[in-house]
Amino acid sequence: MMCFSGLTDLACRRIARETDSVVMTVAFRLVPEHPFPIPIMDCSTATMHFLKNAEKYGVDPHRIVLYGESSGGSFAAAVSEYLAGRKDLPKLGGQVLIYPGLQAVDFNLPSYQQNHSFPLLFKKRALKLATLLLTGKEINVEGVMKNAHLPEHVWMKYRKWVNPDDIPERFKGRGYVPMDRPPFNQELYEIMKEATNPMFSPLLAEDDVIRQLPKTFLLTCEYDVFRDDGLLFKKRLEDNDVPVTWYHIEDGVHGILFGLGNWLLQYPETKLHFQHVKNFIDSI
Repeated sequence: MMCFSGLTDLACRRIARETDSVVMTVAFRLVPEHPFPIPIMDCSTATMHFLKNAEKYGVDPHRIVLYGESSGGSFAAAVSEYLAGRKDLPKLGGQVLIYPGLQAVDFNLPSYQQNHSFPLLFKKRALKLATLLLTGKEINVEGVMKNAHLPEHVWMKYRKWVNPDDIPERFKGRGYVPMDRPPFNQELYEIMKEATNPMFSPLLAEDDVIRQLPKTFLLTCEYDVFRDDGLLFKKRLEDNDVPVTWYHIEDGVHGILFGLGNWLLQYPETKLHFQHVKNFIDSI
């Protein structure tokens, strides 16, 4: 199993023990010195090496799973897409995406509105971290928060995949107000232009890439700005006949599995929720 950012050593040991797996973690180069796409390419390179040399580690190359939480889930999805269809590599056995952020088109989807100030990940902080990864710089994200960073033609191009109409109505019950887009900010677009690159926004990959993805475990939390990214990605996987196991934590918050393996930090329900992850990994 390949694990990406957001996991402590204790968590990786717990995953290895619980699933009887060999767990490899990637020490990729970090922002701000190494912005996108360097960290994701580092993860891709490490994954390709592991796939090619799996048997040296006593691992079945056809049962390798990519695992990531939060930004690590985003990285895992991006690496899966980057490797999709490669004939020179064994096909991935699966991917585990734990509350990943998957798009940088619409930051006013219902979950972004409902959970904008909900711990542990405020909307503004999420965008500051995302733009730091993208650009290597700290920028004023007020315009990005309002969706002023994309011109109309780009916005419309991706509306088929990033659309609040595709979010089930039951997820809009805590309040959702469709918002008019603000005036386009050309300067902000120049800074954010790579935000629609599928390696940064895996939800935006073309269908011929999506349909080659491995079976997927997707975990979302109700009180998380990234909830709707996950719901929309689930729809894309299902629309392209990719087997997906979806587990939604109705009272969950972003980071609910961060304390895995550390009894001082983990939530009381962490072990219960992780059992669903374990069951998926055991099925590979």
